[in-house]
Parts: sequence; structure tokens; C-alpha cells
Amino acid sequence: MSNTIDEVFGLNRDITLNYVTRDGVDKKFIESLFLNQHVVIYSSAKQGKTSLRKKYLGDADCIVVSCQNTWTLVELHASILKEAGFDVGQSAEKTASGAVKLVARAAEAPIQAENSDEAGFGRQRTSPEKQFWHALELDPNDPNDIINALREIAFDRLIVLEDFHYLPDDTQKTFAFALKIFHEKSRITFIIIGAWREENRLVGLNGDLINRVISIDVDTWKYESINELIDAGAYLLNVTIDEVFRRELLRWSFGSIHIVREACRRVCRVSGLNETHSDRKPRNIGSTVDASSIVAQIASEQSGRYRRFLTEFANVFQTEFEMPKWIIYAILCSSLAQLKDGLPLRRISAIIRAKHPKRKDLSNAHIIHDLSAVSSLQIKLGMRPLVVDYDAARTSLDIIDKAFLIWLAIQNIRELMDDLGLPEPLDSKVLETI
Repeated sequence: MSNTIDEVFGLNRDITLNYVTRDGVDKKFIESLFLNQHVVIYSSAKQGKTSLRKKYLGDADCIVVSCQNTWTLVELHASILKEAGFDVGQSAEKTASGAVKLVARAAEAPIQAENSDEAGFGRQRTSPEKQFWHALELDPNDPNDIINALREIAFDRLIVLEDFHYLPDDTQKTFAFALKIFHEKSRITFIIIGAWREENRLVGLNGDLINRVISIDVDTWKYESINELIDAGAYLLNVTIDEVFRRELLRWSFGSIHIVREACRRVCRVSGLNETHSDRKPRNIGSTVDASSIVAQIASEQSGRYRRFLTEFANVFQTEFEMPKWIIYAILCSSLAQLKDGLPLRRISAIIRAKHPKRKDLSNAHIIHDLSAVSSLQIKLGMRPLVVDYDAARTSLDIIDKAFLIWLAIQNIRELMDDLGLPEPLDSKVLETI
């Protein structure tokens, strides 16, 4: 069977042909589906979160809601109902708090009701042609009403919330409290997918979710698994990928599966291979190609986005301490190894205090306040995917777009700082003491 390089190593809507199973990830995910707990799948950007879900859950198993950066809890609940099969509109009635109620109507019932004219909550009426449901009036802020509506149609699928990190902070918090009610009052299970490095993000938003949520880190790509992915793809294309190219690719990709896959796709293309090699003997490719150059090229194609991130984030708003600008300064003063592991609050604070003109009035509270808002600020600026995220549990600023690390590695940091109006980078001896 012949495969194209795009089908094997490119971005696909379907499950990738060279999907690699990892015990610490796949096995844990499968087991989690039987534990009566909500599931959180998290990692840096483009590390295989959605692929994991698609590998084991089909359309018959779940509904999928793609979260938007403008949604309130009302809009999130409404989208869940729509994906579950309801037509949703606004009611003329209001809740006790003054919010407009929702009207939800399911077009078809899962079972035939008895012939009755009673107008009970969700009671079905029948006709010879089609089954209809009465409209349900719901308080869109009340998860109990959402549970009752789903129960009326015997809803029994999982609910997947993709891109949960794009939701506004307030919506994430209010949903975290709603999630406890979903757990206690129903058998509904949510699978929440987000780009961050904080293991217990949902528990941090609502401590009552302890033991009600299981987290699965998809970012745990070991060299063995990455090599297995490369080998699986090479087998489908009837090629072998040069060992030197492979070693350099693993070195420069910083564990980014997206970069690895794209680099493999490009080395095939520059070698004149667009689909499975037709000869019986596998063809060796990559021996004359510099892996670091390909990786740098991939990262450079995002240069406009990364420069926009640095410029717009640094100037997102002018306050007394201009903290977003100084957060960028701390990032640019740090080594790639430090950025890869995450920047601790202690280090960020020390770097900023070393140069900030108002260091005497600056407290950690000012720094933490703006670090906690880095995701929402990027969403406000329209950055997709997010570049950085703050892990409140570890008090660490994490780079969650690994290609940004590669891009920084090929930049002149002093020139970047000049362009942003930042001070000179700290002396290396000073940085060693921080």
C-alpha cells in the first residue's frame, strides 16, 4: 500500500498513521475511562493531546466542544447542549439572578413514550411521522439544569472540551466549580484538553476536585518513543532515515513532536520522495541533509508570530511597573536549558529586580499578579497557540510552544532587546549567581 509523506508525517485531521503507543500515556488514558473521574489531558502545544483522544474515542463515544476565547459559562453550557443534539435559543423568562433562561429542544427521543398529553419536564409527545420534545427552560448557569436536560435524552457519551486553555479565566474557574456538581449529580464524564504544564490545573481552580479528576501528561516523549515514531513512519514509506540526521534532529527539536514530524516530512521532500518508495529495498534518506538547518527553517517560518508575541506582550498595557515588558526581559536573559525546564519565580524576580528602575517599590506580588495573567493576555492578543504559561503550583513560567525555544536559539538576543526597548542583558557572572 502506498502512502504520501503528508499522510505519514504531516498534520492530519484523522489519527496519524505512525501513531506510537506509550505505556505511561495510552494505558493511563484507557484506564481512566473506567474510573468514574473526569480526565484532563495536558501538554505543551502540538504534542499529541488530540491524537490520544482520537486514537481511542470515536464519534459514537463522545461529543466534542471546541472552546472559544469569548465564552462565558452560559455559552459553554449551551454549546454542550447543541453538540448533544439540542436546538438552543433564548427564553423570554429570566432566572432569579436576572439571567435570561435558555430554551432547549431535542428533535428526537431515544425511546417511545406513552401516549400522553401531560406537559411534564421534557415529556415526549408523539406523532406518526416524527417524535418531538417539549422545549425545556433552563437556567444556563446551573449545571443541575444541564444535567437534567441531558438525562431527559438518555445522554450516555463522554463530553470532550478541546482547547480549554482558550476559555477566559473566569469561565475556567466557574466551570471548575460546575464540574464538581456534574461529578456528584450524574454519571457524565468530561475529558478536558488543554495546553499547559501544570499537572493539577483544575484542582488549583477548585480544590474540591481532588480525587474527582485524573490528569494525563502527554508531554512525556522519551527518545525511545520519538525514534519509534520516526521508524514507524519510515517503514510506511519504505525508507530508512540516516542515523546522523536523526541524532541531530532529536538534539535540536527540544522534544517537540510537531517539529520532528515536520522535519521528517521535509527531509523526504528534499530527497525527492513524495510517497512510499516503490523498490523492494528501503531507500536511505537524510545523509546529505543538515537536520539543524531544517529545524531552524521550520522555526523561522514562525518568526513573525514570535516577534509579534514579544512586541505586543511587552507593550500590552502601560502600568507603573510595566511588568509584561519585564517578564519578557527575564525570558530573554535566560538560557535555553533554563527555559526548557521552566523559569522559577525566584529567578524571574531576581532578574527583574537587578535592572528594574523601581526595584525598591517592586514586590513579588506585582510579579505574580502579571505572571498569573500571561495566558489571558496572550488570548487577548490573539496568540494561537499560546507561547508561555504560568504554573501556579510550581511557581514556574513555562514555554509551551517548543518551536519558540528553537527560534530563540537562532536569534541575536541583544538585537531583540534593543528592538523592544529593553536594557542590556545581565552580565553572565551576575546570572550565574541568580
